[in-house]
Amino acid sequence: MSAEENGSEERADTPLDQLDLDGLRQGIDRIDTSIHDLLMQRVEYVVRVGQVKQREPGTTFYRPEREARIHRRLEKRHHGEMPTSSLHRIFREIISASLSIEKRLSVAYLGPEATFTHQATLKHFGGAFNTFSCRTIDEVFHEVEVERADFGVVPVENSTEGIVIHTLDRFVDSPLKICAEIQLPVVHNLLSRENEPGRVKRVFGHFRAVGECRKWLDRHMPGVEVIQTKSTAEAAEKCLGKKRSAVIAGIYAADDYGMMLLAEHIEDKPGNANRFLVVGNKNPDRSGKDKTSLMFSFQDQQGFLHRVLGIFAQKGINLTRIESRPSKRRAWDYLFFVDLEGHQDDPQVAEALEELSQSFGVFTKVLGSYPCRAI
Repeated sequence: MSAEENGSEERADTPLDQLDLDGLRQGIDRIDTSIHDLLMQRVEYVVRVGQVKQREPGTTFYRPEREARIHRRLEKRHHGEMPTSSLHRIFREIISASLSIEKRLSVAYLGPEATFTHQATLKHFGGAFNTFSCRTIDEVFHEVEVERADFGVVPVENSTEGIVIHTLDRFVDSPLKICAEIQLPVVHNLLSRENEPGRVKRVFGHFRAVGECRKWLDRHMPGVEVIQTKSTAEAAEKCLGKKRSAVIAGIYAADDYGMMLLAEHIEDKPGNANRFLVVGNKNPDRSGKDKTSLMFSFQDQQGFLHRVLGIFAQKGINLTRIESRPSKRRAWDYLFFVDLEGHQDDPQVAEALEELSQSFGVFTKVLGSYPCRAI
Protein backbone atom coordinates (compact mmCIF):
# COMPACT_ATOMS: atom_id res chain seq x y z
CA MET A 1 0.00 0.00 0.00
CA SER A 2 1.39 3.40 -0.95
CA ALA A 3 1.97 6.16 1.59
CA GLU A 4 -0.68 8.24 -0.18
CA GLU A 5 -3.29 5.45 0.09
CA ASN A 6 -2.35 4.87 3.73
CA GLY A 7 -2.74 8.58 4.44
CA SER A 8 -6.19 8.58 2.87
CA GLU A 9 -7.26 5.66 5.06
CA GLU A 10 -6.00 7.37 8.16
CA ARG A 11 -7.88 10.52 7.24
CA ALA A 12 -11.09 8.56 6.76
CA ASP A 13 -11.14 7.90 10.51
CA THR A 14 -10.28 11.47 11.45
CA PRO A 15 -13.12 13.54 13.01
CA LEU A 16 -14.49 16.16 10.63
CA ASP A 17 -13.53 19.07 12.87
CA GLN A 18 -9.88 17.96 12.75
CA LEU A 19 -9.60 17.72 8.94
CA ASP A 20 -8.04 20.40 6.79
CA LEU A 21 -9.54 21.45 3.43
CA ASP A 22 -7.68 18.76 1.52
CA GLY A 23 -8.87 16.10 3.94
CA LEU A 24 -12.48 17.28 3.69
CA ARG A 25 -12.33 17.12 -0.11
CA GLN A 26 -10.89 13.60 0.00
CA GLY A 27 -13.79 12.61 2.25
CA ILE A 28 -16.29 14.03 -0.23
CA ASP A 29 -14.56 12.12 -3.04
CA ARG A 30 -14.91 8.85 -1.10
CA ILE A 31 -18.60 9.53 -0.50
CA ASP A 32 -19.12 10.37 -4.20
CA THR A 33 -17.52 7.05 -5.14
CA SER A 34 -19.85 5.23 -2.75
CA ILE A 35 -22.88 7.07 -4.17
CA HIS A 36 -21.81 6.09 -7.69
CA ASP A 37 -21.39 2.46 -6.66
CA LEU A 38 -24.88 2.46 -5.12
CA LEU A 39 -26.38 4.08 -8.22
CA MET A 40 -24.86 1.34 -10.39
CA GLN A 41 -26.31 -1.28 -8.03
CA ARG A 42 -29.69 0.43 -8.29
CA VAL A 43 -29.48 0.27 -12.08
CA GLU A 44 -28.95 -3.50 -11.88
CA TYR A 45 -32.21 -3.79 -9.96
CA VAL A 46 -33.95 -1.47 -12.41
CA VAL A 47 -32.81 -3.55 -15.38
CA ARG A 48 -34.15 -6.67 -13.70
CA VAL A 49 -37.49 -4.95 -12.95
CA GLY A 50 -37.72 -3.97 -16.62
CA GLN A 51 -37.11 -7.55 -17.71
CA VAL A 52 -39.85 -8.83 -15.40
CA LYS A 53 -42.30 -6.18 -16.63
CA GLN A 54 -41.57 -7.01 -20.27
CA ARG A 55 -42.79 -10.56 -19.66
CA GLU A 56 -46.11 -9.39 -18.22
CA PRO A 57 -48.64 -8.16 -20.85
CA GLY A 58 -50.24 -4.81 -20.14
CA THR A 59 -47.63 -3.82 -17.55
CA THR A 60 -47.58 -0.16 -16.57
CA PHE A 61 -44.01 1.13 -16.49
CA TYR A 62 -44.64 4.51 -14.89
CA ARG A 63 -46.24 4.09 -11.47
CA PRO A 64 -47.01 7.49 -9.90
CA GLU A 65 -48.24 5.87 -6.69
CA ARG A 66 -44.92 4.01 -6.30
CA GLU A 67 -42.95 7.21 -6.92
CA ALA A 68 -45.09 9.10 -4.40
CA ARG A 69 -44.40 6.47 -1.75
CA ILE A 70 -40.66 6.74 -2.39
CA HIS A 71 -40.69 10.50 -1.94
CA ARG A 72 -42.83 10.32 1.21
CA ARG A 73 -40.59 7.68 2.79
CA LEU A 74 -37.42 9.65 2.07
CA GLU A 75 -38.95 12.90 3.31
CA LYS A 76 -40.01 11.21 6.55
CA ARG A 77 -36.47 10.03 7.33
CA HIS A 78 -34.71 13.15 6.02
CA HIS A 79 -32.65 15.31 8.37
CA GLY A 80 -29.63 17.58 8.20
CA GLU A 81 -28.79 20.76 6.35
CA MET A 82 -30.00 19.80 2.85
CA PRO A 83 -33.44 21.31 2.05
CA THR A 84 -36.16 18.74 1.53
CA SER A 85 -36.90 20.27 -1.88
CA SER A 86 -33.33 19.49 -2.98
CA LEU A 87 -33.71 15.90 -1.82
CA HIS A 88 -36.85 15.56 -3.94
CA ARG A 89 -35.13 17.02 -7.01
CA ILE A 90 -32.19 14.62 -6.70
CA PHE A 91 -34.37 11.54 -6.41
CA ARG A 92 -36.74 12.75 -9.11
CA GLU A 93 -33.85 12.67 -11.56
CA ILE A 94 -32.66 9.29 -10.26
CA ILE A 95 -36.15 7.85 -10.73
CA SER A 96 -36.49 9.50 -14.14
CA ALA A 97 -33.15 8.12 -15.35
CA SER A 98 -33.99 4.69 -13.95
CA LEU A 99 -37.37 4.58 -15.66
CA SER A 100 -35.79 5.54 -18.99
CA ILE A 101 -33.69 2.38 -18.71
CA GLU A 102 -36.86 0.28 -18.38
CA LYS A 103 -38.67 2.07 -21.21
CA ARG A 104 -38.34 5.46 -22.89
CA LEU A 105 -41.67 7.18 -22.27
CA SER A 106 -43.00 10.35 -23.90
CA VAL A 107 -44.91 13.27 -22.39
CA ALA A 108 -46.91 15.90 -24.29
CA TYR A 109 -47.42 19.26 -22.62
CA LEU A 110 -49.12 22.55 -23.38
CA GLY A 111 -46.28 24.58 -24.86
CA PRO A 112 -44.26 26.23 -26.01
CA GLU A 113 -41.01 25.68 -24.11
CA ALA A 114 -40.17 27.75 -21.04
CA THR A 115 -43.85 28.10 -20.05
CA PHE A 116 -45.09 27.14 -16.58
CA THR A 117 -46.55 23.92 -18.01
CA HIS A 118 -43.13 23.02 -19.40
CA GLN A 119 -41.57 23.73 -16.00
CA ALA A 120 -44.21 21.58 -14.31
CA THR A 121 -43.49 18.73 -16.74
CA LEU A 122 -39.77 18.83 -15.95
CA LYS A 123 -40.46 19.12 -12.23
CA HIS A 124 -42.65 16.02 -12.22
CA PHE A 125 -41.00 13.74 -14.77
CA GLY A 126 -37.37 14.84 -14.63
CA GLY A 127 -35.06 15.21 -17.59
CA ALA A 128 -34.91 11.62 -18.89
CA PHE A 129 -38.42 11.54 -20.41
CA ASN A 130 -39.01 12.45 -24.05
CA THR A 131 -41.13 15.62 -23.83
CA PHE A 132 -42.71 17.61 -26.63
CA SER A 133 -44.96 20.65 -26.72
CA CYS A 134 -48.47 21.04 -28.13
CA ARG A 135 -50.27 24.20 -29.17
CA THR A 136 -53.55 23.59 -27.35
CA ILE A 137 -54.99 21.64 -24.43
CA ASP A 138 -57.12 19.68 -26.88
CA GLU A 139 -54.00 18.64 -28.78
CA VAL A 140 -52.35 17.37 -25.59
CA PHE A 141 -55.37 15.18 -24.87
CA HIS A 142 -55.45 13.95 -28.46
CA GLU A 143 -51.76 12.95 -28.49
CA VAL A 144 -52.31 10.76 -25.43
CA GLU A 145 -55.62 9.37 -26.67
CA VAL A 146 -54.05 8.14 -29.93
CA GLU A 147 -50.99 6.92 -27.96
CA ARG A 148 -48.42 9.12 -29.63
CA ALA A 149 -47.63 10.20 -26.08
CA ASP A 150 -47.75 8.08 -22.94
CA PHE A 151 -48.81 11.00 -20.76
CA GLY A 152 -49.90 14.61 -21.06
CA VAL A 153 -49.55 17.64 -18.77
CA VAL A 154 -52.21 20.36 -18.78
CA PRO A 155 -52.95 23.34 -16.50
CA VAL A 156 -56.11 23.10 -14.42
CA GLU A 157 -56.05 25.79 -11.74
CA ASN A 158 -54.40 29.00 -10.56
CA SER A 159 -54.59 29.76 -6.84
CA THR A 160 -55.79 33.33 -7.43
CA GLU A 161 -57.44 33.27 -10.88
CA GLY A 162 -59.29 29.98 -10.55
CA ILE A 163 -59.99 27.07 -12.84
CA VAL A 164 -58.84 26.47 -16.43
CA ILE A 165 -62.17 25.79 -18.10
CA HIS A 166 -60.73 24.28 -21.31
CA THR A 167 -59.18 21.44 -19.32
CA LEU A 168 -62.40 20.63 -17.49
CA ASP A 169 -64.43 20.74 -20.71
CA ARG A 170 -62.04 18.29 -22.39
CA PHE A 171 -62.62 15.68 -19.68
CA VAL A 172 -66.31 15.42 -20.55
CA ASP A 173 -65.79 13.24 -23.62
CA SER A 174 -62.23 11.98 -23.08
CA PRO A 175 -61.45 8.44 -21.88
CA LEU A 176 -58.21 9.63 -20.27
CA LYS A 177 -57.63 9.40 -16.53
CA ILE A 178 -55.90 11.81 -14.17
CA CYS A 179 -52.70 10.05 -13.06
CA ALA A 180 -51.03 12.73 -10.96
CA GLU A 181 -51.15 16.38 -9.99
CA ILE A 182 -48.34 18.94 -9.97
CA GLN A 183 -48.21 22.15 -7.99
CA LEU A 184 -45.79 24.80 -9.16
CA PRO A 185 -45.18 28.12 -7.39
CA VAL A 186 -45.54 31.12 -9.68
CA VAL A 187 -42.07 32.66 -9.66
CA HIS A 188 -41.32 35.41 -12.17
CA ASN A 189 -37.77 36.47 -12.99
CA LEU A 190 -36.23 39.20 -15.10
CA LEU A 191 -33.89 37.67 -17.68
CA SER A 192 -31.71 39.37 -20.27
CA ARG A 193 -28.49 39.21 -22.24
CA GLU A 194 -27.59 42.51 -20.63
CA ASN A 195 -25.50 42.21 -17.49
CA GLU A 196 -27.33 44.81 -15.37
CA PRO A 197 -30.91 46.09 -15.06
CA GLY A 198 -29.90 49.69 -15.76
CA ARG A 199 -29.09 48.84 -19.37
CA VAL A 200 -32.61 47.54 -20.06
CA LYS A 201 -34.88 49.88 -22.03
CA ARG A 202 -37.79 47.52 -22.71
CA VAL A 203 -39.32 44.48 -21.02
CA PHE A 204 -41.28 41.77 -22.82
CA GLY A 205 -43.69 39.47 -21.02
CA HIS A 206 -46.82 37.37 -21.30
CA PHE A 207 -49.76 39.67 -20.59
CA ARG A 208 -50.65 37.76 -17.42
CA ALA A 209 -47.05 37.80 -16.17
CA VAL A 210 -46.85 41.54 -16.78
CA GLY A 211 -49.98 42.03 -14.71
CA GLU A 212 -48.57 39.93 -11.88
CA CYS A 213 -45.34 41.99 -11.84
CA ARG A 214 -46.74 45.48 -12.50
CA LYS A 215 -45.92 46.97 -9.10
CA TRP A 216 -42.35 45.65 -9.21
CA LEU A 217 -41.84 47.06 -12.70
CA ASP A 218 -43.21 50.45 -11.70
CA ARG A 219 -40.97 50.55 -8.66
CA HIS A 220 -37.71 49.17 -10.06
CA MET A 221 -37.92 49.93 -13.79
CA PRO A 222 -39.71 53.31 -14.10
CA GLY A 223 -39.80 54.66 -17.62
CA VAL A 224 -38.95 51.29 -19.19
CA GLU A 225 -41.25 50.27 -22.05
CA VAL A 226 -43.33 47.18 -21.19
CA ILE A 227 -44.52 45.09 -24.15
CA GLN A 228 -47.13 42.38 -23.61
CA THR A 229 -47.16 39.13 -25.63
CA LYS A 230 -49.41 36.10 -25.98
CA SER A 231 -46.83 33.66 -24.56
CA THR A 232 -43.58 33.59 -22.62
CA ALA A 233 -41.84 31.97 -25.57
CA GLU A 234 -42.92 34.83 -27.85
CA ALA A 235 -41.66 37.32 -25.26
CA ALA A 236 -38.29 35.57 -25.07
CA GLU A 237 -37.91 35.46 -28.86
CA LYS A 238 -38.69 39.16 -29.17
CA CYS A 239 -36.26 39.93 -26.36
CA LEU A 240 -33.50 38.09 -28.19
CA GLY A 241 -34.19 40.13 -31.29
CA LYS A 242 -33.84 43.50 -29.56
CA LYS A 243 -30.80 44.95 -27.83
CA ARG A 244 -31.12 46.33 -24.29
CA SER A 245 -34.20 44.19 -23.68
CA ALA A 246 -35.34 41.84 -20.92
CA VAL A 247 -38.08 39.27 -20.50
CA ILE A 248 -40.27 38.14 -17.61
CA ALA A 249 -39.94 34.35 -17.44
CA GLY A 250 -39.23 31.32 -15.29
CA ILE A 251 -35.67 30.40 -14.46
CA TYR A 252 -35.70 27.50 -16.98
CA ALA A 253 -35.87 30.04 -19.79
CA ALA A 254 -32.42 31.35 -18.85
CA ASP A 255 -30.80 28.13 -20.10
CA ASP A 256 -33.23 27.66 -22.99
CA TYR A 257 -32.54 31.12 -24.41
CA GLY A 258 -29.01 31.79 -23.15
CA MET A 259 -29.91 34.69 -20.83
CA MET A 260 -28.70 35.91 -17.46
CA LEU A 261 -30.76 36.36 -14.31
CA LEU A 262 -31.08 40.07 -13.52
CA ALA A 263 -33.71 39.83 -10.77
CA GLU A 264 -35.66 37.00 -9.20
CA HIS A 265 -39.05 36.82 -7.47
CA ILE A 266 -40.37 39.95 -9.12
CA GLU A 267 -44.01 38.86 -8.75
CA ASP A 268 -46.14 41.26 -6.70
CA LYS A 269 -47.96 38.54 -4.73
CA PRO A 270 -45.68 35.77 -3.44
CA GLY A 271 -47.34 32.46 -2.69
CA ASN A 272 -49.37 32.25 -5.91
CA ALA A 273 -49.28 28.78 -7.47
CA ASN A 274 -50.44 26.87 -10.51
CA ARG A 275 -51.86 23.35 -10.45
CA PHE A 276 -51.41 20.93 -13.33
CA LEU A 277 -52.76 17.48 -14.11
CA VAL A 278 -50.98 14.50 -15.63
CA VAL A 279 -53.35 12.55 -17.88
CA GLY A 280 -52.89 9.00 -19.12
CA ASN A 281 -54.75 5.86 -20.07
CA LYS A 282 -54.60 3.96 -16.76
CA ASN A 283 -55.60 4.64 -13.17
CA PRO A 284 -52.82 4.56 -10.56
CA ASP A 285 -53.22 2.20 -7.62
CA ARG A 286 -53.62 3.44 -4.07
CA SER A 287 -50.59 5.21 -2.62
CA GLY A 288 -51.89 5.70 0.92
CA LYS A 289 -52.62 9.39 0.50
CA ASP A 290 -54.72 10.04 -2.57
CA LYS A 291 -57.17 12.37 -4.21
CA THR A 292 -60.09 11.55 -6.50
CA SER A 293 -61.59 13.82 -9.15
CA LEU A 294 -65.05 13.20 -10.59
CA MET A 295 -67.84 14.93 -12.40
CA PHE A 296 -71.59 14.44 -12.10
CA SER A 297 -74.83 15.94 -13.36
CA PHE A 298 -78.47 15.58 -12.38
CA GLN A 299 -81.89 16.97 -13.15
CA ASP A 300 -82.62 20.45 -11.83
CA GLN A 301 -84.54 19.75 -8.62
CA GLN A 302 -84.82 21.86 -5.49
CA GLY A 303 -82.31 20.79 -2.83
CA PHE A 304 -80.85 18.00 -4.95
CA LEU A 305 -77.25 19.30 -4.85
CA HIS A 306 -77.48 19.51 -1.06
CA ARG A 307 -78.59 15.87 -0.92
CA VAL A 308 -75.83 14.75 -3.27
CA LEU A 309 -73.09 16.50 -1.30
CA GLY A 310 -74.59 15.09 1.87
CA ILE A 311 -73.59 11.60 0.74
CA PHE A 312 -69.92 12.51 1.08
CA ALA A 313 -70.48 14.24 4.42
CA GLN A 314 -72.18 11.14 5.82
CA LYS A 315 -69.19 9.01 4.78
CA GLY A 316 -66.71 11.44 6.37
CA ILE A 317 -65.18 12.32 2.99
CA ASN A 318 -63.64 15.77 2.67
CA LEU A 319 -64.36 17.67 -0.55
CA THR A 320 -61.46 19.95 -1.47
CA ARG A 321 -62.96 21.64 -4.54
CA ILE A 322 -66.24 21.93 -6.40
CA GLU A 323 -66.80 23.70 -9.72
CA SER A 324 -69.78 23.90 -12.06
CA ARG A 325 -69.73 24.22 -15.84
CA PRO A 326 -72.55 24.42 -18.42
CA SER A 327 -73.02 20.97 -19.95
CA LYS A 328 -73.51 22.54 -23.42
CA ARG A 329 -76.30 20.04 -24.02
CA ARG A 330 -79.25 22.25 -23.11
CA ALA A 331 -79.82 25.61 -21.46
CA TRP A 332 -79.28 25.78 -17.70
CA ASP A 333 -77.96 22.22 -17.51
CA TYR A 334 -74.72 21.97 -15.51
CA LEU A 335 -71.88 19.55 -14.82
CA PHE A 336 -70.27 19.57 -11.39
CA PHE A 337 -66.55 18.82 -10.95
CA VAL A 338 -65.44 17.67 -7.50
CA ASP A 339 -62.09 16.84 -5.90
CA LEU A 340 -62.19 14.73 -2.75
CA GLU A 341 -59.70 13.16 -0.38
CA GLY A 342 -59.24 9.42 -0.84
CA HIS A 343 -58.92 6.83 -3.61
CA GLN A 344 -61.90 5.44 -5.51
CA ASP A 345 -60.93 1.98 -4.19
CA ASP A 346 -61.09 3.14 -0.57
CA PRO A 347 -64.22 1.59 1.03
CA GLN A 348 -65.85 4.90 2.04
CA VAL A 349 -65.23 6.51 -1.34
CA ALA A 350 -66.41 3.42 -3.25
CA GLU A 351 -69.60 3.32 -1.17
CA ALA A 352 -70.28 7.01 -1.75
CA LEU A 353 -69.80 6.67 -5.51
CA GLU A 354 -72.06 3.63 -5.59
CA GLU A 355 -74.79 5.42 -3.68
CA LEU A 356 -74.42 8.49 -5.87
CA SER A 357 -74.99 6.58 -9.10
CA GLN A 358 -77.40 3.85 -7.93
CA SER A 359 -79.59 5.36 -5.22
CA PHE A 360 -79.78 8.88 -6.61
CA GLY A 361 -79.59 8.04 -10.29
CA VAL A 362 -76.93 10.68 -10.81
CA PHE A 363 -74.68 10.53 -13.89
CA THR A 364 -71.20 10.10 -12.46
CA LYS A 365 -67.80 9.86 -14.13
CA VAL A 366 -64.62 9.30 -12.12
CA LEU A 367 -61.86 11.30 -13.80
CA GLY A 368 -59.12 9.61 -11.81
CA SER A 369 -57.65 8.72 -8.44
CA TYR A 370 -54.04 9.77 -7.98
CA PRO A 371 -51.43 10.48 -5.29
CA CYS A 372 -51.55 13.72 -3.35
CA ARG A 373 -48.09 15.13 -3.82
CA ALA A 374 -47.08 18.75 -3.84
CA ILE A 375 -43.27 18.73 -3.90
